[in-house]
Amino acid sequence: PKPAPPPPKPTATRKPPLPTPPAPTPTPPPPSPSPTPTPPAPPAVYQWNELAYDVGGDGTGPEMRLAQSSWVWQRTSLSIGGEEHAHGVTVRGRSSATIDLNRACTAYDALVGVDDLSMGLGELRFTVLADGTPLWTSDPVRGGTPAVPVHVDITGHKTLTLTVEPSSPLDEVVLADWAESRFTCE
Repeated sequence: PKPAPPPPKPTATRKPPLPTPPAPTPTPPPPSPSPTPTPPAPPAVYQWNELAYDVGGDGTGPEMRLAQSSWVWQRTSLSIGGEEHAHGVTVRGRSSATIDLNRACTAYDALVGVDDLSMGLGELRFTVLADGTPLWTSDPVRGGTPAVPVHVDITGHKTLTLTVEPSSPLDEVVLADWAESRFTCE
């Protein structure tokens, strides 16, 4: 007799394969920060004693009209009431100077008075006009007295005219100063 066949070896049952886990969702990148807005450019300051005349300028900043302005002495040093000033413009006792702003400007500032070269003589009145409209007029300013501060808002204006009027005919020969005269523009 034949020996009985050995009992079948137990076979390993295979477990069904595990399902593949879903791929991880990638973490979205952090939002990029909003760009920092560019800060506005600092205001540009134009000194009257450094302005070009309209015939030689480029039209990008304030310029003096040559044909519509009286005699102007652009200076780097002047004196009013015994006080020295670093820069400014000297004109006659009866004068008018027109400046085309050529850009958006916000303020005109100066110190006005009778130049000490006039030896304490004379009495003058200073006026700032924008587009023909008076924005500021001084009281009469006498020779030998301290300079009078001027601050005028010129926002929205295109042209400034700076005038000096004498109190008497003799005061027409007096020298008038627009010291530290400057235009603040965007």
